[in-house]
Amino acid sequence: METVLFYTAITLVFLAAGIFAWLAVRSFGKFWHEYQTTFSESTTNNLGDMFMFVDPQRLFVLNIAGVVVVSTVVWLLTHTWIAVVATAIGMMALPWFIYKAIRARRFKKFEQQLPEALLAIASSLQSGASLPMAFESLITEQPQPLNQEFELLMRQTRIGVDMETGLSNMEKRLPIPDFIVVVSAIKISREVGGNLIEVMETLAETLRRKSSMEGKIESLTSQGRLQGKVMTGLPILLGVVLMQIEPEAMSKLFTTPVGWGTLAVIVVMEFLGYMTIKKITSIDV
Repeated sequence: METVLFYTAITLVFLAAGIFAWLAVRSFGKFWHEYQTTFSESTTNNLGDMFMFVDPQRLFVLNIAGVVVVSTVVWLLTHTWIAVVATAIGMMALPWFIYKAIRARRFKKFEQQLPEALLAIASSLQSGASLPMAFESLITEQPQPLNQEFELLMRQTRIGVDMETGLSNMEKRLPIPDFIVVVSAIKISREVGGNLIEVMETLAETLRRKSSMEGKIESLTSQGRLQGKVMTGLPILLGVVLMQIEPEAMSKLFTTPVGWGTLAVIVVMEFLGYMTIKKITSIDV
């Protein structure tokens, strides 16, 4: 009787383990498919808006390879699953941060090119050209990314999209406050009339002065931003050094509940400190 109960219990244990493994594999497969689909779609849309046409499947493979390689290195250095899981999550989110940085740099470059483009539009209008002709001249005379955006605008108008709708689409792709003001000025001038040449020249001069003031502010706050980065990275560097000097003592941070709580407090305080310094040194004009 005891033998029958023993084998029955063993069978139930293996059956439960098999069901759990099947559910885990099924859930992981569903997560993998959803993550791959979301990654490919967001990569295609986001990079397409910046005129960067890259195979999303190749980027997905590189992202997964980066997750595996970096997580393996972290495991070899720390032998803690918490660090490995945190590293894997960070590597999976890394493409989003890279895209955000590239997008911000593109917007900054477009904003810097805008005053000169407005003067070029005013010059073309003053010589007798129409607004579409002035935009066409920007495509050949101005560098990227400004000429790319106006080229897309003119392509849309050639296939039947009216100028106002094209400008609205361009405004959605480039949600820059200065450019929104320019688009509003062009729309108002086309609807109610007015001296668009004078408006373009005034906006160009205003944006140049604003850019000059922002440059001075950025120069004055650069030291504070550097201090924020240094103070944020210093505890991490000290932690790595202490891991090499006293690995047994530092291992308690990753293997005990008290250590996990301490790490959570450290991460939260680090994040709050960095965001506070960033907020102080970020001055809007």
